[in-house]
Amino acid sequence: MRKPSFDAPIADEAPISDQLTPYDEIHVIHYVILLDAEREHVPWDEVAREALLIDPAKERDRARRAYDTHLARARWMANSGWRQLLQTNGIQRSP
Repeated sequence: MRKPSFDAPIADEAPISDQLTPYDEIHVIHYVILLDAEREHVPWDEVAREALLIDPAKERDRARRAYDTHLARARWMANSGWRQLLQTNGIQRSP
């Protein structure tokens, strides 16, 4: 597994795949932040600015697209991608 990094560059759009990607491994921290912010009802533009480091006042469309796609990917990780993440790290579920 690649080491997660808060400072990793944020793509304009998160990956769309049914497989764990290197991008997912690096950005797992961002995914957790996005899910936590959603649970806490933090406004999307604040999350984009603080977590994704994209200023919605300057780049509203880009910020919204990044927020929406990364949140969707975070939901995928929470629902099914985490299994692949555990397998990548050699952690297997007991039968």
